Amino acid sequence: MADLSISEANADAIEQAAVDAVLGDQTAEIRETERLVRAGTQRRRDHRHLLLPALHALQNAKGWISPGGLNYVCRQLQVPPAEAYGVATFYDLFRVDEPDTIGDVTHVCVDAACQISGSAERQRELAARGVTVHRSPCLGQCDRAPAEFVQAVAGPDRVDADSQPYVLPQHGDSSLRLLRRIGVVDPNSLASYQAAGGYEALAAAIAMGPTAVCDAVAASGLSGRGGAAFPTGVKWRAVAAEQGRPKHVVANCDESEPGTFKDRVVMENDPFAVIEALTIAGFATAAENGWIYIRGEYPLATRRLSEAIVQARAAGLLGENVAGSGHRFDIEIRRGAGAYICGEETALFASIEGFRGEPRSKPPFPTTHGLFQEPTAVNNPETLLNVLEVINRGADGYREVGTENSPGTKLLCLSGRVARPGVYEVPFGTTLGEVLALAGGISGDDPLRAVLLGGAAGNFVLPDQLDMPMTLEDARQRGTTLGSGVVMAFTAEVDMVAVAVRIAEFFRGESCGQCVPCRVGTVRQHETMVQLQQSGALTEQRRELSDDIARVMADASICGLGHTAASAVGSALRLGLLGEGPGDGGVDQGRLP
Repeated sequence: MADLSISEANADAIEQAAVDAVLGDQTAEIRETERLVRAGTQRRRDHRHLLLPALHALQNAKGWISPGGLNYVCRQLQVPPAEAYGVATFYDLFRVDEPDTIGDVTHVCVDAACQISGSAERQRELAARGVTVHRSPCLGQCDRAPAEFVQAVAGPDRVDADSQPYVLPQHGDSSLRLLRRIGVVDPNSLASYQAAGGYEALAAAIAMGPTAVCDAVAASGLSGRGGAAFPTGVKWRAVAAEQGRPKHVVANCDESEPGTFKDRVVMENDPFAVIEALTIAGFATAAENGWIYIRGEYPLATRRLSEAIVQARAAGLLGENVAGSGHRFDIEIRRGAGAYICGEETALFASIEGFRGEPRSKPPFPTTHGLFQEPTAVNNPETLLNVLEVINRGADGYREVGTENSPGTKLLCLSGRVARPGVYEVPFGTTLGEVLALAGGISGDDPLRAVLLGGAAGNFVLPDQLDMPMTLEDARQRGTTLGSGVVMAFTAEVDMVAVAVRIAEFFRGESCGQCVPCRVGTVRQHETMVQLQQSGALTEQRRELSDDIARVMADASICGLGHTAASAVGSALRLGLLGEGPGDGGVDQGRLP
């Protein structure tokens, strides 16, 4: 076993107990097959997906992952220590260096919505009180800016605001579809969910049969709501057509795009809907294995989804015979650990499998070679909630709102300088100006300067675009994107150069480093923005370099992170928001300090 140690250190009793509680009896199965080399290798491969939960257990038990604790995990799972160390150091929520003081760590968001809402002041305030503070990328709480997340030792992680009842800004609006149960249904009660019509869609889907369900989803025109807008029906049909291998459906709940928090609100307040919709996905595609990959900074959503799974299983809505359908389907939750890149579906697969969250080249595509190299359909929570509407209303009923090419409704995350930040549901085709008015308009006395659409991977637009219908086709026509639903408003007093510097820093920190265009390009982009901040202007050579970097990243990066890492910064430069370019709707374009 010497080759499975990174040092001679041994785990203490606390670390061993924490790991054993996660792994249970499964490590004994591995040891039983060690004498059979071929079978042992396969069994180790089958259990490596437990590496991420084991690392979480170590981090939670002691506040860091010690060499002894990592040795113990490597021995139990038969994972090479160099690989386990590489996984542990990949994630922002794990520590492999012993901290000076063992205790809770408060993560304070430093991305745009929180940056302009006093994040720096909050960090100084907490540090002055002796709190251990960590500068964090977006925590998915832009409606609560400046946001915080407490990573606890020997206790549950928490977001203090979660103890307060959630109030939906549109509560009582009879036009709501996806959000209509929030504030009405008890998120902790299956009975409450069923009393509000929950699980009627699953019963209808079973009566329809898998093929008819896939046909209805395709006919509805439903497209993915995570940013890529890929047709959901095409994806489901492709997985359903695969035969002879285990299949999977995955809820991608790793909502890490700066400015996005809609899925958090849904998971915390309507968790059974996510479970029901994922079950329908499994039934329609003949997948027996369901997975929820949720970001580590969402402790309340994780807890409520976990409890919902337990209640659904006890009621026969998960397990060997789902709702009497004869179909076997169950769900496991995997908690991420702070890596934006794991929102990319193939990086998510690698993370679940126990490897570094690095994207794969495509093809092959997930519908044939996804999780564990088996056919897989991946959808985000908002997409899944739309499936319930398609089944309950029928494809034609679903299309009664929205537009021909963007049917249905869209969840939008309003933040920044708006009067009432929060999640809003609007029919596709609602204009950007109408969306801002729904959130109470612009806050403060300063005029609107720009709106960021789609998050850090999106684009800025100017106030002259407030007439833009919020549809996939109109956004594309105007050179922008709806992305994951971010609508972040900035007024004239905001230092947009500082915002651009932070966006560039975000991508520099979140690039997995696997491919050269992204690894180098994100660094050079950040350097360019820092130079602009320091000097007040870019040299012509540096501006040309910035444009070249953006083109190379977009053309040659492996995944979407590199493809879009220069989008927001590039749009800010083109629109003159950073003191460069043609102007920004009348705001003074003089040198910025």
